[in-house]
Amino acid sequence: MFHTHHARLFAVAAALAASAFTAQAQTSPPAMPSATLPPTIVTAAPIAGSLTRPSDEQAAEEARRNPGNVTIVPASEFRDRAGVTTIKDMLLYTPGVIAEPKWGEDTRLSIRGSGIARNFHLRGVRLFQDGLSINQADGSGDFQELDPLTFQRVEVFRGANGFALGANTLGGALNFITPTGRTAPGTILRGEGGSFGFARGQVAHGWAEGAHDAWASFSGMTQEGYREQSAGRAVRLNGNTGWQWADNAETRIFIAYNNIWQQIPGAVTRSQALNNPRAAATANLVGNYMRNVEATRIGTITAIRPEEGVLVEAGGGFVNRELDHPIFQYIDQRTADVSGFGRMTLERQIAGMENRTIMGASAGSGRIRALRYNNVGGHAGTIMTANSIDRATNLDAYLENSLEVVPGIALIAGASGGKATRESEDSILSDGNNSGSGDWSWFNPRFGVLWQAAEGAQVFGNLSWTTEPPTLNDLTPLTTAGGFSLLDAQRSATLEIGSRGKRGDITWEVAAYHSRLRDEIQLQNVGVSQNQARNLDRTMHQGIEAGADWVFLRDIETKGDGLSFRAAYTFSDFRFVDDPTFKNNELPGVPRYLFRAEMRYRHPSGAWFGPTTDWVPQAYYVDNANTQKTDSYVLFGLRAGWDFENGLSAFLEARNLGDTRYISSASVVAFANANSALYEPGTGRAVFAGLQYRF
Repeated sequence: MFHTHHARLFAVAAALAASAFTAQAQTSPPAMPSATLPPTIVTAAPIAGSLTRPSDEQAAEEARRNPGNVTIVPASEFRDRAGVTTIKDMLLYTPGVIAEPKWGEDTRLSIRGSGIARNFHLRGVRLFQDGLSINQADGSGDFQELDPLTFQRVEVFRGANGFALGANTLGGALNFITPTGRTAPGTILRGEGGSFGFARGQVAHGWAEGAHDAWASFSGMTQEGYREQSAGRAVRLNGNTGWQWADNAETRIFIAYNNIWQQIPGAVTRSQALNNPRAAATANLVGNYMRNVEATRIGTITAIRPEEGVLVEAGGGFVNRELDHPIFQYIDQRTADVSGFGRMTLERQIAGMENRTIMGASAGSGRIRALRYNNVGGHAGTIMTANSIDRATNLDAYLENSLEVVPGIALIAGASGGKATRESEDSILSDGNNSGSGDWSWFNPRFGVLWQAAEGAQVFGNLSWTTEPPTLNDLTPLTTAGGFSLLDAQRSATLEIGSRGKRGDITWEVAAYHSRLRDEIQLQNVGVSQNQARNLDRTMHQGIEAGADWVFLRDIETKGDGLSFRAAYTFSDFRFVDDPTFKNNELPGVPRYLFRAEMRYRHPSGAWFGPTTDWVPQAYYVDNANTQKTDSYVLFGLRAGWDFENGLSAFLEARNLGDTRYISSASVVAFANANSALYEPGTGRAVFAGLQYRF
């Protein structure tokens, strides 16, 4: 039984959905041409353009077949702005995605409370680029290799809604899709500049002729950063080429190269973050802390439609990554990851009812040569402190079936199963043998329902299970404290209900979820530069994700102009459940309430402008004991742009106009005090501007 408070969460979501159904269509046409939502199951027609790369519209249609909260974010939502560098910038108005920058592109990312106690790198969300894994084989990951200028869209699969990608984590998956020569023909020249020494340029070109197409982007960026010790440089190359070698078959090859040099300013005390936000942590200055990455990624996908209603897809990729990472010690890692997948979609009628089956499997294997030395001013010293070979494998298989039992109502059932292994071979035994290995297996069922409640309006719900095996970083801490530590896999059961759709000039998405977790993995600080992952017993995550776009005024000053409003609200309630030490305390690490909004006036000449706000109305805890908090804040900004008829665009963005001092993100520990260095200051007042020419 849910507690009364839990029931209220679902009541709110139901009320929002009900109110959306009663919204009256506006008499004037919508801002952009838009078809109504399709039936719950639609037998696929031959894909025009590209079998391996569906269009944004086809991706949105696919999302509407999922019985959970999935969002398709087209690049038009972030490419018309200057200074967009992080996941937060790309997914600013995507509810449920909490992405707070730390330094450079590094971000604390959490979806539905995933990885909230991971103080470095990423756990709990699977990252993909063009359907191929960005994460390392053990599930960990980083954000530096993501270039917002190279994406056509971002697909956001919260929780188990990333089922068909093989995502089995609490947070789900983000899939970053690059353009093709068919979706982005021609040439783009782009230049940007702004506060704190920021400058970036891009050259991109797309080409298509007959059965062949190709697209490539080259970008370079430099920034000095708001804080001391936060400068960064990046060179990125992304490209793909496709060949339609038959009317019903296509192969696409992808390549990406990233060379990134990035300083790390470090976390400071709460007082320092709010009173001297531009200063770096002393240790970071002395040790010249940095995170430098050179990575090459190659992948391929082939799609074949042997007959109507059947689509077969297969692909794989290889990533070679070199990491030079001076922190409290100098980390030198060389990683090689291999991944592959196969998937089949079958659409048929069964006894006159539309039926859709998706089945597939994915596999990944990785090897890390992990060396550590003493750090001498940002360089490797002569003392080797660690030397190991770490390996990880993952195998996933899944099957899901959707049957439209009556017109407009589909029932969904599925399951996934898999196995993961982790292994570390310690080559330095003078401080003890920290070698170890472990394996974890799982079976996760999933049940859902889709209801086409009205024209342009859907209601959905699902009950899903996920399993998240530990990463190598969870098992092999940065010091020898504890050595290789076997952990149980994190398991969760999530009930989700929600609605999405478009009525007149209002587009909405809203969902409420309630998750019960066993053995949640929490990385705890057990000493200076000593982190150790531990399993919690029972925890609870629940929340609301709500977003809306509304064109509420038209023809204000001239025919064709309009005023629109968009907003995203995220409510997060994450707690211990009868913990022996922390009772029912809040889990630290993310704001309880997060609200973002933008109002925009657009003129038919192509000019537009509008204010923005970013509001965290309540401070959140940074420790399990619930003794230390961040700070509440509200930020105001302004955006403007002009899209000229000759292909030229100009854009301007001013952020944090009040120069408010605030805490952008915070690390998490079991117990904290006023002197705990856990806080990352947010950026002060900043202005960015840019020009883009498309021809």
